[in-house]
Amino acid sequence: MENLNTVEIKSFVPAKNFEVSKRFYQSLGFEMASEFEGVAYFKSGSCSFLLQDFYEPAHSNNFMMHLLVEDAQSWYAHICKLKLAEEFSVQVTELALQPWGMLEFCITDPSGVLWRIGENK
Repeated sequence: MENLNTVEIKSFVPAKNFEVSKRFYQSLGFEMASEFEGVAYFKSGSCSFLLQDFYEPAHSNNFMMHLLVEDAQSWYAHICKLKLAEEFSVQVTELALQPWGMLEFCITDPSGVLWRIGENK
């Protein structure tokens, strides 16, 4: 390839209730850097995604994000302390060492999007 450098890739994460989802991601620890015409730009460190005011159940319930972190235990403790499961009626799995060598857990967002949050072991 001739000098076709890439800079970034972002996904458009669906939101059933845009306002609730924005609050959820801000509570989780993402910064909402901008919002314009039904799209909110969220970031944390060098990671980012776009939250869109769009919802299709089949799409949302099959949408998955993977967040690679340095310390999955700290992220898990942070999420449990915030009581996001109770506040937003979302699911949080137990922290587990996976056979593929990752320590991870899962959380669903208010729209059914599954986030796998893990660290390499």
